[in-house]
Amino acid sequence: MTALSEWFPPLAKLNSGALKDSRVTIVNADAMIWLESVNEQFDLVLIDFSDPNSFSLGKLYTTRFYRLLRDRVGSDARICIQCTSPFLSRKAYWCIVRTMEAAGFHVRPFHAAVPSFGDWGFALASPVPFETPRRISGNLSGGLRFLNDEMLLSMFNLPTDLAPVDVEINRLDNQVLVRYYESDVGAG
Repeated sequence: MTALSEWFPPLAKLNSGALKDSRVTIVNADAMIWLESVNEQFDLVLIDFSDPNSFSLGKLYTTRFYRLLRDRVGSDARICIQCTSPFLSRKAYWCIVRTMEAAGFHVRPFHAAVPSFGDWGFALASPVPFETPRRISGNLSGGLRFLNDEMLLSMFNLPTDLAPVDVEINRLDNQVLVRYYESDVGAG
């Protein structure tokens, strides 16, 4: 997909060459194995894994993975991860959030309308406490087409039907997340 984003004209136009920025590092590898092998520290991590519809994917949403990640980020780091749809699989969504918290992250859940997917869930996390973002950063505010301060605030306001539910923590030895996902959405 990363190569496609460079040579497929609609994707190249959409991303404006963002992946070519010298500050961006792209890694196409098994994330768990890769995290176990690096010693670098990161200040921003964007995670867009496939939904946890199998045990091989579910491992990437476990306390083991998030603890490895926590060891690889600086104290001021931010992590943003897609967490499946809180509308389609509420238990899976909250399982991901609670698992990140169990691994030592401070987490701010949020959602956004994604035209090709519907109401989609994400989490913003850090190893240290942080405030929910309330304004678009000054250097970004003029160049965004779909996001403004009002929209940003609304993204962190989850309605009652997406509110937290009781869930177990996802671990390598239980993979409860995969079962939550399958029971709500069905096996992929």
